Amino acid sequence: MKIISTIIIILATVLIIFNATKINFNAPLEGDNTVALITILAGLCAIILMLILRISKRIEDKVKNKK
Repeated sequence: MKIISTIIIILATVLIIFNATKINFNAPLEGDNTVALITILAGLCAIILMLILRISKRIEDKVKNKK
């Protein structure tokens, strides 16, 4: 599970960086810029979800080892 979440985090980071280069900062909410911003937001959500999953698995392992 750790390897898969790491791969997803890396892919989301690459996607964020790629789409950040596509944004026209003079008009960030027009045309293809909107798609780039939405994709950046989706990548950030994916990273947050993977980090939450990792933390919950770590907590689950500690609870199991405590019993």
